[in-house]
Parts: sequence; structure tokens; C-alpha cells
Amino acid sequence: MADNGQELAQTQRAHWQQTYGAHPHMYGRRPSSAAVHAAAVFRAAGAGDVLELGAGHGRDALYFAQEGFTVQATDFSPLGLEQLRDAARSQGIAGRVTTTVHDVREPLSLPDSSVDAVFAHMLLCMALSTKEIHALVNEVRRVLRPGGVLVYTVRHTGDAHYGAGPDHGDDIFEHGGFAVHFFPRELVESLADGWTLDEVHAFEEGELPRRLWRVTQSLPRG
Repeated sequence: MADNGQELAQTQRAHWQQTYGAHPHMYGRRPSSAAVHAAAVFRAAGAGDVLELGAGHGRDALYFAQEGFTVQATDFSPLGLEQLRDAARSQGIAGRVTTTVHDVREPLSLPDSSVDAVFAHMLLCMALSTKEIHALVNEVRRVLRPGGVLVYTVRHTGDAHYGAGPDHGDDIFEHGGFAVHFFPRELVESLADGWTLDEVHAFEEGELPRRLWRVTQSLPRG
């Protein structure tokens, strides 16, 4: 039986706040492999600015800024973004990074066609319903300029944790306090409707290991 979505969202927000407080560098200081790939894709597309959704404490946002992009970093954890800003100042790149506390269940506070590229590592597979994921991708499409690129990663239904742990419905299962929406391939395909689906790349990351897809999709230029 599915949980109340708002209750689950509040629980997850509190859990992430606590986690960032206890483990400020839980993912390390090096960028994810997905961010390294995305930077090359964004550069090839001529992007100058990047919106990162679910930036956390900022290892990927900081990498994009170091690579010369202007970065708008969003997350629903104020503590994570505070850590990101502190790191940007210490690295001398604060002028290329802005942060905004934002819950992706809400519309983005950005104008239409105002962003070159969007990056989201493991954000779309958080405790979001399928309906909320579609709404988020529609928001990304709204704020991207023509020719803009979205790169995102998600855990998929081939992952060892899929179907295990407390079941919140809608392919959402919980492990260690973290709720994950595992993606079937059909969901990836449906999120690319009206886009050009440039790549769906399967890869593994971290312990277990986690099994993910890295998805690259772009908007028509004209």
C-alpha cells in the first residue's frame, strides 16, 4: 500500500538533513563519473550555464564550476547547500556558483528557455512518484533553451535493492532510511517523449554495486 507522498517527502528531507550534518563529505570530494561525462556533453553542445538538481553538498556542482561553467545548484537540504557554498569560497569559484533551496515537487523558479543544460545525479530516483517525475522533466524542458541538454542518472529495476525493503508503492523501496524510485526502461522512454534520446548507458557505482542508467536527452534547436 502506497504511503502518503507528502509524509514520505518530509521524512526524506529530515533524513537527508541529518545525513549531511553527520557526514558532510559522504560522497567524497571528487566528481561523479556522470558529472565528468556530462561536462563533456555540455561543452560539445556549447553550453555555458548548468542547472544542477539535487546538488547535495556539491561535489559535481563544484566540478562544473571548476570546468568553467556557471552553475545554479538546487537541493531541498539547506545544510547541504551551505556546505557547497563554503567549499566554493575555499576553492575560489564562488562567483560561478549560486544556490537555491528547492523541492523538485514544486515548479522551478526560473524563466522559460533560460538554461543551457541540466544535470541530475540520482535525483529523479528519489522518493518521487511517477507523476512527479514526469512533472519535473516537463519543468526541465520548460527552462531549457532550444538545443538544451539534460543528463540524469537513476537506479533501475535491475538493481539488487529493487523489490527489497519497505515498499512505498510505485516502484519505491526503502533501504537504510533512503527511499528510492527504481526505473523500468519504459519510464526512461516515456520521459524522452518529444526529446531526442541521445543515450541510455548502463553502469555501476559504489558498493553492492548500485546499478544505474545514465540518460542523455536533448531538445530540438528550432
